[in-house]
Amino acid sequence: MAFQNKNLSVIAYANGFTLWHYSAKEAMTAITADSYFDDVKTLMNTGDIIIINASDNTSIKKITIDSNIVKTAALA
Repeated sequence: MAFQNKNLSVIAYANGFTLWHYSAKEAMTAITADSYFDDVKTLMNTGDIIIINASDNTSIKKITIDSNIVKTAALA
């Protein structure tokens, strides 16, 4: 299944930072793959945080945009 814009929402926004929520009936590995969120890369910024509710897990990830590709990574 591909990215669904209707499943993405903003929880909070301030000073150029956005806290996102995304929920979908697919595996976490699919959702956190590089480029999954490329359809909304103009809305996301490096340093944003996303809460992901996948079919097999729930996780909080940070967003990075590298070479125009949206990537998610574990919080350090």
